[in-house]
Amino acid sequence: MELFEAIHGRRSVGKVKPDALPREIIEKLLSAGAQAPNHYKVRPWRFVVLTGEGRRRLGDAMAASFADRNPGLPSEALNKPRATPLAAPVVIAVGVDKPSETKVIEIENISAASAACQNILLAAHALGLGAKWKTGEWARDPRIKEFLGFAPDQTIVGFIYVGYPDVLPDPYPRIGFEDRVTWMDQ
Repeated sequence: MELFEAIHGRRSVGKVKPDALPREIIEKLLSAGAQAPNHYKVRPWRFVVLTGEGRRRLGDAMAASFADRNPGLPSEALNKPRATPLAAPVVIAVGVDKPSETKVIEIENISAASAACQNILLAAHALGLGAKWKTGEWARDPRIKEFLGFAPDQTIVGFIYVGYPDVLPDPYPRIGFEDRVTWMDQ
């Protein structure tokens, strides 16, 4: 797939098949992520790949956290957070290392990890996979960070849900850049 075709054609795919992905494909995605630009070559991204039972355990952690924050809920109210990671056969949580050197600043690490996410999304698209990058409350939840092995003050830039597409989104016109640019040539 040609680069500009991939960039302009990639769409978030929210509905994927439950079929497992081969480990080699997941490793290709991670390798693409690891090619992201990063300041001082610190490689600040941390990938946690959840498949199979790992997704169920993450769902249990999400349900437990939701229950703790919302005491008295009926048990069926926990079904949605418990099912969240089951939306795709692969969930890649992308965390960010805190700077370990004074010359490195946190936003640079966050930007690099975000670029890694974009690389993973483009690689998934090029491989014919469906993928969606999600953030939301779970990326900020201390209990979920702990479950994934991150410190409470570490940033999770998102969860990338990946699988074989079940339904491809209809193409739609992409909005241009023209209203978001200022040219300073004088």
